Amino acid sequence: MNEYINIGKLVATFGVNGEIILLHSLAKKLIFKNGEAIFIEQVKGSYIPYFVTHSKARTLEETNVSLEGVSTKEQAHRLISKQVWLLDADFRRLAGTNSPISLLGYQLFNEGDFIGKVEEVIEQPHQVLIKTTYKGNEALIPLHEETLQKVDRKKGEVHVVLPEGLLEIYG
Repeated sequence: MNEYINIGKLVATFGVNGEIILLHSLAKKLIFKNGEAIFIEQVKGSYIPYFVTHSKARTLEETNVSLEGVSTKEQAHRLISKQVWLLDADFRRLAGTNSPISLLGYQLFNEGDFIGKVEEVIEQPHQVLIKTTYKGNEALIPLHEETLQKVDRKKGEVHVVLPEGLLEIYG
């Protein structure tokens, strides 16, 4: 079974030829190759493939995309506010190495002890939170300069030093 990674959502139409603005969290100027697939969640849990015919990066968070079969503003408008997903392999290839979302799937360690797998990355103004499952419970682990020890991209590991007692809240 394919594993899908949520990268953002479609936020607005652009022009009259069906172009759509994709707001994403990959932290890089994103350009899709002609024919590359993105998956749009039109119904919860249902990922419909759309093939990109053209894309142009606007900023580090926005990319204009033209999709096969979407050629009018009205057709594009039906896709606004829909979540956009990529296959895990495409996500790993396209995600910026400095973007927090690139940590998805990494193993999380606190002072050498395994905590869990990075299940979600939540970006907030002053810190990043990592959602993981610790001792059967959902745990939110803060990532900022005081807690982040190192990221080992080769091994797929995030090492943190958490304040004393934080993990006991979840365990």
